[in-house]
Amino acid sequence: MQAPQQRQKTPDKLFYKIGEVSDIAKVESYVLRYWESEFPFLTPRKNKSGQRVYTRKDVELILQIKKLLYQEKYTIAGVKKKFSGASGEKGSVSRETIVGIRKKLKAILKSLK
Repeated sequence: MQAPQQRQKTPDKLFYKIGEVSDIAKVESYVLRYWESEFPFLTPRKNKSGQRVYTRKDVELILQIKKLLYQEKYTIAGVKKKFSGASGEKGSVSRETIVGIRKKLKAILKSLK
């Protein structure tokens, strides 16, 4: 029942800064940065000044990671395994694959010009 309460406290915005996400998730900013280094599927964009910019989907993912780690007592490796298994079941493509394809397409486009 905690998830609906957390969703109600989440302001309805397109983008959130790391401090706002830290307040919403009730974890320190350094924890969020650590999670980014541990979970390849958690990759917020950065704006022109280099600040992390989180979407609502990122915030929901962070809340889910927090629940798994703190309430359900998963390890970091357990969370990685759970998410890699979940994405494999849905047949979705990893972010790394998309980034690789995008780089190849840009190279092809550049060679055509």
